[in-house]
Amino acid sequence: MASILLIDDDLDLVALLAEFLRNEGNTVAVAYDGNTGLAAATSGAHSAVVLDLMLPDINGLDVLRQLRRKSTVPVLMLTARGDEADCVLALELGADDYVNKPCTPRTLLARIRALLRRAAQSEGPAPGRALRNGTLALWADRRRAELDGQALVLTSTEFNLLELLMRSVGQTVSRADLSIAGLGRPLATYDRSVDVHMVNLRRKLGLGPDGRPRIQTVLRQGYQLLSE
Repeated sequence: MASILLIDDDLDLVALLAEFLRNEGNTVAVAYDGNTGLAAATSGAHSAVVLDLMLPDINGLDVLRQLRRKSTVPVLMLTARGDEADCVLALELGADDYVNKPCTPRTLLARIRALLRRAAQSEGPAPGRALRNGTLALWADRRRAELDGQALVLTSTEFNLLELLMRSVGQTVSRADLSIAGLGRPLATYDRSVDVHMVNLRRKLGLGPDGRPRIQTVLRQGYQLLSE
């Protein structure tokens, strides 16, 4: 059972989605405007947030921008079909994934479950062995990553992408494999989600000792974390 927050001003759609999600065993909270939704999303009471782009007071992108200053809660954006620029911007601001409207409740639930699987943390009390590459360290069981001894603030999607790259240091990882690991779904045609997440991750990791970005793009193949 998950606690899901729906932030959308479409009363009929929210009622439909909330009923379906509750029937599937989840608890559901609803907010119909951005300010109320932002307050609820930052409360720490919810497992995932479904956030619409178009809201009556502050739009979904502004809600997301403010939310990411305080929380890494998984966020699934609801976007108008074909509005690629907004989808890309949402991912750049820290959304974990997006679904185009109109969507079926079952599709939405599948995406939420994928987010929650990726965000799930190990409950084991003892820390496992860290994956290390130079001054970059990652503990998969604790969902923690550090660079130069300082904690990296990553979304669940970014963490999973980094974990896959850390397990394949010096090797090219395909965009298809990164989509499965990071988004929990096969790579779709013309889908730029992986690329946008990798841009965010590259920015957070900065440059390596040799002055190059730690993550390199391998043309028409995928991405590679350089060995240090």
